Amino acid sequence: MQKDKISRSLNENQKYIKNVLGDSADIIIRNFVIPSFNNCRAFILYVDGLIGTKEIDDIILKPLINNTLLPSNKNYIQSVGPIRALAESAVLAASVKETQEWKEILDLVLSGDTALFIDSCDTAIVMSTRGFESRSVSEPLAEGEIRASRDGFIENIRVNTSLIRRRIKDYSLRMDSMKIGERTKTDVVLVYIDNLVNKEILGELKSRLERIKVDSILESGYIEELIEDAPLSPFPTIEHTERPDKASAAILEGRIVIIVDNTPFSLLVPTVFWQYLQATGDYYERHYVGTFLRWLRMLALFLSLTLSSFYVMLSSFHQEMYPTLLALRVAAGREGVPFPSIIEVLLMEFMFEIIREAGIRMPKPVGQAVSIVGALVVGEAAVTAGLVGPTLVIVVAGAGICSFAIPAYSLSISFRLLRFPLILLTGSFGLLGFLGGTIAITLHLLSLRSFGAPFLAPIGPFRLHGNKDVLIRVPWWMMKNRPKITQAEDSSRQADSEELKPKPPST
Repeated sequence: MQKDKISRSLNENQKYIKNVLGDSADIIIRNFVIPSFNNCRAFILYVDGLIGTKEIDDIILKPLINNTLLPSNKNYIQSVGPIRALAESAVLAASVKETQEWKEILDLVLSGDTALFIDSCDTAIVMSTRGFESRSVSEPLAEGEIRASRDGFIENIRVNTSLIRRRIKDYSLRMDSMKIGERTKTDVVLVYIDNLVNKEILGELKSRLERIKVDSILESGYIEELIEDAPLSPFPTIEHTERPDKASAAILEGRIVIIVDNTPFSLLVPTVFWQYLQATGDYYERHYVGTFLRWLRMLALFLSLTLSSFYVMLSSFHQEMYPTLLALRVAAGREGVPFPSIIEVLLMEFMFEIIREAGIRMPKPVGQAVSIVGALVVGEAAVTAGLVGPTLVIVVAGAGICSFAIPAYSLSISFRLLRFPLILLTGSFGLLGFLGGTIAITLHLLSLRSFGAPFLAPIGPFRLHGNKDVLIRVPWWMMKNRPKITQAEDSSRQADSEELKPKPPST
C-alpha cells in the first residue's frame, strides 16, 4: 500500500522505493555514512543516465563523507536540525529542496534530480543534478533560411527556454511550468510577456491544458490535437516552429509559446492562416523582397490545390477554353491513353505522393536521389507506355513543386489532402464542382477560430489597419502597432514612423 510521506526509517524508505519503482537496473540507491553526524546512515536515490556522475561525486558524496563543509558549531545543527544544516552548508548543488512527499520526491528523481535520505529524519533533500545527454543546438532542418540565425530548438526543455531568454531580456517575461501525462509526466512550459499577453487567452489556454487527462505526451503534436479549436478540420489552427527567433517574435507580439520537453517543435497561439505563408527570412530581407516572396507563396499555394483539378476540368468538360494550338498539343499527347482524365490525374497524384513519402522515409544519402530519379523514371515510363499524357506529367509535377514553396509543412500537407476531393468533384461536375469545392474550402476557413481569433483575420473580417504585415510586408519603421489578433494589452511596440524613418543628413 502506497503512503504519502517518507518514514524516519531508512530501511522502510528503501523498501517503499523498491516496491514503487521495482528492481530496475537504472534506479540506484547508494548507501553511506556521514561522519560528522556520529556516523549517521544515509543514502541517495537517483536514476543512472539522467544525472551527471561527476556532479554526484563533487557536490554530494565528497562534501558529506569527507566532512569538509559541515558546520563545526553543534548548537547550530541542533537548532535548525540536520536536514536544514546539510541543505545550507554541506551540499554544493545549485538547487536544493526539502520535502516529505513521496510523489514529489519520485517525480523529481525520475526527472534527473537526486534525493538524499538520512536515518531518523522524515524529510528528504532533493538536489538538482540533471545531466543527461542531449543533442547539441544546431540549425533547424524543417525551416531553413538564407539570412537568419542558425540555432534551433532541441529536445531539452531547459536549453529551449534559455534560447528565448537570450533574445528577450524583458523583466516581464514569464515561464509557467506544468506536467502533463499521467505516466510520462512531460514538462510543459508556457512562455509569454506578462504585460503584453491577453489574460483571457492565457486563462483559456491554461484551462485547456489542465483538462488534458492522458497517459502520455511524447511530442507537442499530442497537445496540439487536444487543445485546438477545430479538431475535425483539415487545417491546423495552432502554429509550430523549431526556430527560437520565430518563437521570440511571436512572444513580442503578445502571443504565447508552448514548449514541450523531448521535442524541438514548440507551439504558438493564437495563430491565423496568413502566418503559415510568412517565413522568418521575410523580416530580415528588405521589405520589397519579403512582399514579393509572400505573393509568390500565395500563388504557389493556390496552384498546388487547383492545378490538377483545372486540368481535369478543361480536358473533360471545357476543351473550348484551351487556346487552339494548346488544345491540339494536349489532344495529341492524350491520343491512345486508355483512361479518362480524372483516373489519369489520380494515378499520377498518388504515385507522386508515394515517391515523395518514400524519399522522406529512406536514409538521407539516398532519399533525395530516389525522389528525383523515381519521379523522372516513373513519369517517363508512364508517358512511353501510353498510360498518361506528357502534359499531365508537367501539371502534376508543377502542383507538387508549388506545395514545396509553402514554408509551413502542416499547411502544405493539408492542401495536398484537399487536392484529391477537389479532383473528384471537378471530374464529376466540371466547372460547378470546381467552384463548389473551392467555395466550400473558403467558407470553412472563414468559420475557423484560433483561441477566439478569426482564422483569416485581418482579411476576413477585413481590417485595414491590420494589413501592414499580411499580403505585404511594410518597412519596419511603419509597424508601429502589434497585430490585433493577439489582443495585446500594450498595442504599441515602437515610436511613430516619422521618428523612425531613415533620412539623409541635412546639409
